[in-house]
Amino acid sequence: MTADTTATAAPLTVPAGLAGVLVAETAIGDVRGTEGFYHYGPYSAIELAQRRTFEDAWFLMRTGRLPSAAERTGLLEQVGRFRELPPALTALLPAIAKAGNDFHPLAALRTALSFLGAHDDVPPLWGSPPADRAAAALRVCAVTPVLLARLYRLRNDLPVVEPEPDLPTADYWLRAVTGAVPDPDHLRAIDAYLVSTIDHGFNASTFTARTVASSGADLVSAVCGAIGTFSGPLHGGAPDRALDGLDEIGSPDRTRDWVRAKVSAGERIMGFGHAVYRTADPRAVLLREIGRSLGGELIEFAVDVEKEVVAGLAELKPDRELYANVEFYAGVVMQQCGIPRSMFTPTFTVSRMVGWCAHILEQAADRKIIRPSAAYVGEPPKRPVPASGMSHLR
Repeated sequence: MTADTTATAAPLTVPAGLAGVLVAETAIGDVRGTEGFYHYGPYSAIELAQRRTFEDAWFLMRTGRLPSAAERTGLLEQVGRFRELPPALTALLPAIAKAGNDFHPLAALRTALSFLGAHDDVPPLWGSPPADRAAAALRVCAVTPVLLARLYRLRNDLPVVEPEPDLPTADYWLRAVTGAVPDPDHLRAIDAYLVSTIDHGFNASTFTARTVASSGADLVSAVCGAIGTFSGPLHGGAPDRALDGLDEIGSPDRTRDWVRAKVSAGERIMGFGHAVYRTADPRAVLLREIGRSLGGELIEFAVDVEKEVVAGLAELKPDRELYANVEFYAGVVMQQCGIPRSMFTPTFTVSRMVGWCAHILEQAADRKIIRPSAAYVGEPPKRPVPASGMSHLR
């Protein structure tokens, strides 16, 4: 007996955005949205940002434990060696930096990394030794700030700051972008920001990276997929837009009217609300305090605006719990530290690259491809297919 092909399959229940759907197991970290808490392995991410360095958290992502002083030094030595660019890529960067009427740093990074992957003969994850995968991940993470800073300065006709192999990432990044030796307070602020944004659960870019990795493709292909996802304004591309909102408001007394106008127009208020948190975003709380420690009119203005926006959203959208997210105060802190707005999201990328690579390596150990299903909502199939009258095909 043949199967009845006309039977209708039971409809699938698909939560919007796959919210709450478990797609994998991970030992890297987790976000507990109802508690306002997230962690890397067994450690609170916020406590790590307050007490340890970016390189410590990077080591944790690679090994599952925090380093000794000697191990931290060893990691820095490896990173310093991997910062060196091949001459062929160095020669190509000016053309990448000057491409297009507008500068899109993540698109430029994606292009440069694709070339580097080909140049370095980065092998497919499928079948390659774990040591080779880990080396490729370290290379990509180490070179990302070099490429982003150089592309920015080339685009703006500024002298390139050559990488110094012995500098920690935050120190190198501030020098490479601004062209100046950083203030110690700014250095600590950016280091804490980098630690706090390495990983944040199965967000869209991390899921993209793992999906590409599950196919067995090479690591650079996986990070390029993540970069493309991350560039969207609903994901990593929001810190500069959140600060643009402060510019539009101008003064705290105009905030409530600004919020009403945005909500009435159906526009999203960048820097507020989160897909997971139903409490204050702990990263925003951390960065607010860092901003306050740096001082100045901008942070005081931002704090006043935050209070007014939260109150306005509570009034206009009482059924939703909307608070400031990481992007709101990230932009404030980066501006306080002298980072230009076009480099806000690239700064985020420098840290998140470490998290993406950790997830890619974890996914590469699983030999099953990610292949979800979809609920078909189109017209039912028509049978038979009508004749076309194309007699010449007979």
